[in-house]
Amino acid sequence: MFATLGRFVTRHHRAVLIVALALLVLGGLWGSGAPGSLSGGGGFDDPNSASVHADQLLAGPLGRDVSDVVAVYSSPTKTVDDPGFAQPVQRALAAIPRGDVTRLDSYWSTHSADYVSSDRHSAYATLQLRSSDDQERVKELKAIQSYFNAPGVTVRLGGMTPMTSQVNAQSASDIVRAEALSLPVLLLLLVIIFGSLVAASFPLAIGILVVIGSLGLLRFVTIFTDLSTFAIEMVSVLGLGLAIDYALLMVNRFREELRGGRTVDAAIERTVATAGRTVAFSALAVATSLLGMLLFPSRFLQSMGYAGVATVLLAAASSLTVLPALLKWAGPWVDALRIPLPRWRTPADETQGRWYRVAKTVMRRPVLSAVGIVLVLVTLGLPLLGANWARPGDWVLPVNADARAVTQQLATQFKADPAKVITGVVELPGSVGAASSAVRDYAQRLAAVPGVHGASVTGTYDNLARISVGYAMDPQSREARTLVEDLRAQSPPTGATVSFTGMPASRVDIVDMVTARLPWMILFVAVVAFLALFLAFGSVVLPLKSLLLNLLSLSASFGAIKLIFQDGWLSGVLNFVPVGAIDINFPVLIVAIAFGLSMDYEVFLVSRIREQWARGGDGEEAIALGGQRTARIITSAALLLAIVVGGFLTSGITFMKMIGVGLVITVLVDATIVRGLLVPATMKLLGRWAWWAPAPLARWWSRHGFVEGDDDRPAPVPDSQSARV
Repeated sequence: MFATLGRFVTRHHRAVLIVALALLVLGGLWGSGAPGSLSGGGGFDDPNSASVHADQLLAGPLGRDVSDVVAVYSSPTKTVDDPGFAQPVQRALAAIPRGDVTRLDSYWSTHSADYVSSDRHSAYATLQLRSSDDQERVKELKAIQSYFNAPGVTVRLGGMTPMTSQVNAQSASDIVRAEALSLPVLLLLLVIIFGSLVAASFPLAIGILVVIGSLGLLRFVTIFTDLSTFAIEMVSVLGLGLAIDYALLMVNRFREELRGGRTVDAAIERTVATAGRTVAFSALAVATSLLGMLLFPSRFLQSMGYAGVATVLLAAASSLTVLPALLKWAGPWVDALRIPLPRWRTPADETQGRWYRVAKTVMRRPVLSAVGIVLVLVTLGLPLLGANWARPGDWVLPVNADARAVTQQLATQFKADPAKVITGVVELPGSVGAASSAVRDYAQRLAAVPGVHGASVTGTYDNLARISVGYAMDPQSREARTLVEDLRAQSPPTGATVSFTGMPASRVDIVDMVTARLPWMILFVAVVAFLALFLAFGSVVLPLKSLLLNLLSLSASFGAIKLIFQDGWLSGVLNFVPVGAIDINFPVLIVAIAFGLSMDYEVFLVSRIREQWARGGDGEEAIALGGQRTARIITSAALLLAIVVGGFLTSGITFMKMIGVGLVITVLVDATIVRGLLVPATMKLLGRWAWWAPAPLARWWSRHGFVEGDDDRPAPVPDSQSARV
């Protein structure tokens, strides 16, 4: 099948390149509108949760009672009593158009001391915007934002809506900066790896093609569903990372076949039949991992799933069609324009290679090596047991961002933060009037809950009542979770139901949803990856071994993330301020992306081991030679992907930094410790049983398995055969 594809592309390479160029132009024009089509906002909430149900009720006639915007005015020299402070601020607030504003309160309209800082050099105003949709509120804020400026007084905007707006803006600039930093480094590393400008340009060209094409696919998906604004980050990471991974494998195999004496056409056919087959199964494993995110109802995770699957499939399709066409066009000139730079060289005698010797050393003491490495990786993952899960809020912004600075200023200089409100919506069996006393009693019980700073009925409509509950603690803290649980534990009026919303409540709901569904996602990913690896190798043992090793890589990454982002290790180096919590979306994204990439490297490595063994080689020798022949590809791919993802370490958004660090750690651990050390040890221990399948499955695979020719198909292991190599 794959050899046939290679022959087809070789014969029609000009047509393939023309079609690819046309799609690149059209995709670029269409895809340029993708960022503007992502109208789904952050999309972090669980649409089936109690907090979202409350939001939906508040979007109706009952209405909301929240401070969407908190504008803090400050002066180092003037107090709020100074006309030079008060008059410019009052004029600015009076000039704000009221079309999209349902409420505007300030110190000068309420005369409440709560609106003034303890040193009287700052005061705030609160606004409630008209729309019940967070992205629409961002648009409403942008329309009036310039009116907040007051001459001679500094103004900063905080609250949920400015935070959303600032995260959107920061994310957009971070993507541009990350790609501007990574592309030159990628090109330099590719030149060092290949030693040729022509060979190095092909993986980068495929990467750019995939990113542009993926943006076009992303915009197409927005016709049918709303996507989170963060889907662009997924395209950026996977588009370059996977395309370069796959192209690196293909170009390296093509050059290897040319050096072996094959013609250009024969080399392309063999490359697609071997490396292309590996790319196809690798993409299948990665895509199915990303599909697991569709099991979560939050728009953020589903958007990441849609974007990831589209990007992976396009990366595989481009690597199997456009790249072979480019190789046909270049032919032996693929090594042209050599650059006199230091590069990795493959020893003439593969048995003298570093990774060959390492594999042999590990296989001399496989039990000691395997047990020792497993214990180290498990130990690295133990800190995760103390994780405090949170959801994105203003804490993801840089410490000097307005929304985060306002939250800090309100916490230290003012009596209360007006944005820290939990809203309870009471649904009564009859009209509110008949149960008004019961509702007030219920509000008083809520006010008595530890951590609550006042609770009162702030609105009624028909059979609905709105109760506003103030609080002071960090909404991402463990104390805030306890507060929400205590509020929900209070008995509502007879026959009534109550739904709470606000940052602490939505945080509890999204954390509970993810923790409940994550095991199902892992099971789904494991089952589909198992099937994909069985189709590739005809073994039921290898997939199980691969799944366990991938979990070990994830363990090390998760433990490190807890120490870094919750406990604050390396916070100075990475330039962020820890808040004692980890974004709950992190494990889902890392499981989906890193698990898929780990399967990627597993397929690369085991394909070469299997290929060597199928030629009649000794089992231990096949493991060592397979490791040696793929070591350069896997380590190069891991390094290049780390550069792509590493661009997000410069992001001002903490959870993007978190994903970048997690992926870099996982990929590097997997490409070195796991693939270089643990795989040889476990393969040695398994021996020929690594390739075992029950007789019925072995017979099915011998007829339908995805291999290219009988020379690549190892003999199945009989049920009674010894496991010794």
